Amino acid sequence: MRALIWCRNDLRIHDHEGLYRASKEHREQIGLYAMDPRHFGATSAGFSKTGAHRAEFLLESLKQLRYNLQILGRDLVIRKCSAAEAIHEIHEVSPIDVIYFQEEFTLEERTAENEVRAMGIEMRSFCGKTLVHPEDVVKGIDRLPNGFTSWRKRQEAHWTVRPEFEIPAELFFPETVHPGPIPSLGELGLERPPKESRAVMEFRGGESEGLARLDDYFWKRDQLRQYKETRNGLIGADYSSKFSPWLANGSLSPRRIYNEVKRYENERVQNESTYWLVFELLWRDFFNFKSIKLGDAFFKHPAVGRIKKPWDLREFRAWATGETGEPFVDANMKELAATGFMSNRGLQNVASYLINDLGVDWLAGAEWFESRLIDYDVTSNYGNWTYLAGNGADSRGKRYFNRVDGPATKT
Repeated sequence: MRALIWCRNDLRIHDHEGLYRASKEHREQIGLYAMDPRHFGATSAGFSKTGAHRAEFLLESLKQLRYNLQILGRDLVIRKCSAAEAIHEIHEVSPIDVIYFQEEFTLEERTAENEVRAMGIEMRSFCGKTLVHPEDVVKGIDRLPNGFTSWRKRQEAHWTVRPEFEIPAELFFPETVHPGPIPSLGELGLERPPKESRAVMEFRGGESEGLARLDDYFWKRDQLRQYKETRNGLIGADYSSKFSPWLANGSLSPRRIYNEVKRYENERVQNESTYWLVFELLWRDFFNFKSIKLGDAFFKHPAVGRIKKPWDLREFRAWATGETGEPFVDANMKELAATGFMSNRGLQNVASYLINDLGVDWLAGAEWFESRLIDYDVTSNYGNWTYLAGNGADSRGKRYFNRVDGPATKT
């Protein structure tokens, strides 16, 4: 028996259900990551879908995943084509009995999945993106409320977090399949971004880097105890956890973070900050579950709150390049351009400015963030934009951030 593990946003070996199950049920395992050219094309607004910073972070993550798999006796096959094309090629030389894959919930990801399903090979999906398993959502996803707060209280009253999956002790890779090279940025049509000395920290992709950041922030720097008080800061490595880039491409499991929080509470302190980090993981879950419930309407339904009047492309360009004349907005947008990262409070403020002050359609901003953010996650990105536009989760009208007097909101 031969299993293929189709990797997408699950670039790790810890807490990986597909890897674990394939090791238990099949003699040989083939890991695959397909560099689909559609991921490096253009958004509907004409922006590069995957910018240089996020692409570099991805390539670093793939190098780490390949290394970790090689230690286990396996390798990672890399192909510059769609997943369906890559799997067809592999199947021709090394017939596949079953495909394991992490389930994704949004349109482009499901399109790729349907292309693979059309091949007729058995497929077994698993869910590793969220802290709470979709099957454990209280009252079911079909009855998920519109507001985050009501769902969170309901979920916390009946708390279920499943245990992590063990890392397999040994894997077997067939010699008939050539792993292939990991492409360079240049081969993806991108230029390596220069290093920025003023960045809040150096973000390097990969599972080992994500786990090291978790260990450093919790245990070496002991920053979790003050997370709630510092998480809205703007400058410095420790004002927030900075886990989001590794969570976004699955180099870091949300269940691993949760289990480390529980260990920290047992060994050091349990307080509002330890609770609040889990609270933020639940926000991430909520956007994922909303995308399951709404399907394509997750993107279409919020159109009722989008800007109808014509808006000035020059103003959008000034916003994107940090040339609006608003110092706080410009500083954050220049940080994004230089590093691929921006604080959560910065993201909220610049998005509010685009929507409320410039009157620009939020969808253009969402696509710009998709292109530029190293921690881009489709459901969190679009969920947060609709939240700020006043028509997403916990809708209360548009949320306006005061850039001069401080990060206050009004509805």
